[in-house]
Amino acid sequence: MRQQRADYTLEDLLALPDDAPRVELVDGVIQVTPSPTLGHQNISSLLWLWLHSRVPDRLRVAQAVGVGLSPNTSRQPDVLLYRAEVPADRFRLRPSDVVLAVEIVSPGTRRVDRFAKPGEYAAAGIPFYWRVEQDPVHLYAYRIGDRVGPGGERQYELVADSAELIELTEPFDIKLPIAEITP
Repeated sequence: MRQQRADYTLEDLLALPDDAPRVELVDGVIQVTPSPTLGHQNISSLLWLWLHSRVPDRLRVAQAVGVGLSPNTSRQPDVLLYRAEVPADRFRLRPSDVVLAVEIVSPGTRRVDRFAKPGEYAAAGIPFYWRVEQDPVHLYAYRIGDRVGPGGERQYELVADSAELIELTEPFDIKLPIAEITP
């Protein structure tokens, strides 16, 4: 079934019924996102738990919360870190609220998670992006760099990747054994 309009906005998402499927808004088009696999959800939960137990007081961790990237684009990172001062009753975050967006790659989301979302997150100014590949679990950590893309937007640069241990100093001191987020 094809969508008749391509001019939906973030405000239109508010009008969706409570029992609507999980959706993302991309360039004015409402896209239903496929249900994640159990493996995907297990990695997401283990990463959330790992971050939650170590995140500094200035940050909070959440799963699948919408981030309004522009007036007509909203994404839901699988896991994200956001600033602690954001009120708990918010249902959608601004890019300036988000410190880290994490996507766990599934077969149905490979191209979007590897190419589209990092470009959108970087263009919106989200400082850090992690991509987690499954089977085997491998984490790629990026930070926004000075390199500019063809459209004039900043792009991410890879700072670490491993299937064993990720060590970072930003967005806080991290020493993450990949085995601890592997189901």
